[in-house]
Amino acid sequence: MIKDILVNLSLDAKGDPAADYAIAIASALEAHLAAVAFSYEPIMPLTVMGGAPANFIDAQRRENDAAAQAAVDRFEEAARREGLSVASQMLSTSLSGAADTFGRMTRRFDLSILTQTPADKAAPEELIAENALFQSGRPVIMVPYIHRGGLKLDRIMVCWDGGRAAARAIGDAMPFLQRAKAVDVVMVLGEEGKHDALPGAEMGAHLARHGLNVDVKRVVADGGVQETLLSYAADINADFLVMGGYGHSRLREFILGGVTRGMLASMTVPCFMSH
Repeated sequence: MIKDILVNLSLDAKGDPAADYAIAIASALEAHLAAVAFSYEPIMPLTVMGGAPANFIDAQRRENDAAAQAAVDRFEEAARREGLSVASQMLSTSLSGAADTFGRMTRRFDLSILTQTPADKAAPEELIAENALFQSGRPVIMVPYIHRGGLKLDRIMVCWDGGRAAARAIGDAMPFLQRAKAVDVVMVLGEEGKHDALPGAEMGAHLARHGLNVDVKRVVADGGVQETLLSYAADINADFLVMGGYGHSRLREFILGGVTRGMLASMTVPCFMSH
C-alpha cells in the first residue's frame, strides 16, 4: 500500500513533470504527498583565480533560494487545487548533500518521484535518484522530462530478468499493477549473464493469481538491452515501466554502463524502479 510519497521538485519554471505526476499519483491512491526543493550552493569555476567576490556568491545564493522557493509555491498551488494532504520544504545544500539528504529522507516514505535528467543538460536528478535507490530500500519513479499529463495505467510493461531487483520491483509496484488494464511481462533473450530459460511463465502465473491480466513476452535482444526494452515499450504503447534498478554494483554500472543507466538516460515513459 502506498500512502506516503516524496517528490523532488525541479527548479525549472517551465514545468515540473515529477511534481505533476506525483500529484496525480497521490490523488489516485489517496496518499499524503511531501515535496522538497533543493537550493544548491554556488559552484565557482576553477578558472576563477583567487575566488569570487563575496557579493557575487551571495547574489547567486539568493537567486538559487528564490528559484527553489518558487518551485515550492508552484507545487503547493497545484496540490491545493486537487485537495491533497501535502507538506513541502526548501533546503539549501550542496549537490552531494542534496543526494545524501534525499536518500535518507526517502526511508520515511513509501515511494519517491523525480524528473529524469535531460540528455543534453547536466542536472542533479540522476545522482539523487541513485542515492534514493541505494540508500532507502524504497522504490523510485523517474518521470521523463518530456512527459506531460497525469497517471495512465492502461498498459504496464514489467521488465523481468529473474533477478532479485526485478522481483523486488514487481512486489513494490503491486498498487500500480492492480490498476492496470493489461500487464506485459517482458524478458529479453540473449541478455549477457542471464539464462533464456528464466521462469517467465511462473512470474506470469504469480501475477495472474493477483487478478492481473498478464501476457508473458520473450523478445530477442536487438542491440543493447535497454534499446530492446524501450523499442518494445513503444511498440505496445506502454504507459508505465516496472524494472529492477542497478542489478550490478554502482561502480560497475558507472564504468561499464548498464541497463539502469541506459534507461535513466533514454526512457520515454515513467519508470518504476526498486533496488
